[in-house]
Amino acid sequence: MDITKKLEILKSLSDLSRLQVLNALMDKPAYVEELANCLNLAASTVSFHLSKLVKAGLVTKRREQYYAVYEINREITGLRLSDLIRDDSIGEVIKKERDGVFRQKVRRAFYREEKLVQIPVQRKKRLLILNELKELFSEGRSYHETEVNDILRERCADFVTIRRMLIDEGMLERDKQIYVVNKNYKPE
Repeated sequence: MDITKKLEILKSLSDLSRLQVLNALMDKPAYVEELANCLNLAASTVSFHLSKLVKAGLVTKRREQYYAVYEINREITGLRLSDLIRDDSIGEVIKKERDGVFRQKVRRAFYREEKLVQIPVQRKKRLLILNELKELFSEGRSYHETEVNDILRERCADFVTIRRMLIDEGMLERDKQIYVVNKNYKPE
């Protein structure tokens, strides 16, 4: 089970009304009105919480004549807490989230209307910007220096410095006045 599904299950368990609904369904399957009467809640409230529980996979829904009958999903509710919290990919998810926040922060600081207004001094920020600019070029295609200048000029005034930095960092390779994306470049 992936981390987003686990989070959805844990979030759905963090509401008292949903826990009451689950508790009532532990005994037997029921339809909305039965649960509403049993729990002394409005049918609309029960229906809302059931939809959250169905989405999380804790409850299943089936049709019986005119009614939707809800039943606890024993496979999911039978999981141990350790099954839900143990996940080797959590660190990776957190890193991606932090990287996204960092990327947005750097873009806000150094871009105005999709134009680079200043080249970052800090290497980590500069590499992020250079990696984004490298993406403007297609792998496997050769670019003449004037093409490279034209592409970079659209994104920044100091396109010559940026072109030089892309080469120095190994993102682009140059042979005379022909440039190609270095397919062996691995971002740090």
